[in-house]
Amino acid sequence: MSHHQHKLKLINRLRELGGRLEEIEGALEAEHSKDWEEMAVEREGDEVLEALGESGQAEIARIRAALGRIADGTYGVCVKCGDDIAAARLDAVPDAPLCAECAGGADG
Repeated sequence: MSHHQHKLKLINRLRELGGRLEEIEGALEAEHSKDWEEMAVEREGDEVLEALGESGQAEIARIRAALGRIADGTYGVCVKCGDDIAAARLDAVPDAPLCAECAGGADG
């Protein structure tokens, strides 16, 4: 897969995440039930939605960083060691900033 194909894949995922985050935001802003038990269940659901929103925002940040690397010509180069990131890794994880070796030894 070429860098152009990776870019298109990243942009499509960014659009998908944007739509999903709008849905989550709408659900979180929806009026809740007055019943205490229903409110407790709704609050648990809100916590799940908030976690999904945070996860989506983190993925958006990774995608934007990858698009930045494409723009500046450093896409496909490990940001930690400077080695090339394997094409198969980029095909599987187009927003990967690290080669497999650095990602395997990453501290988190």
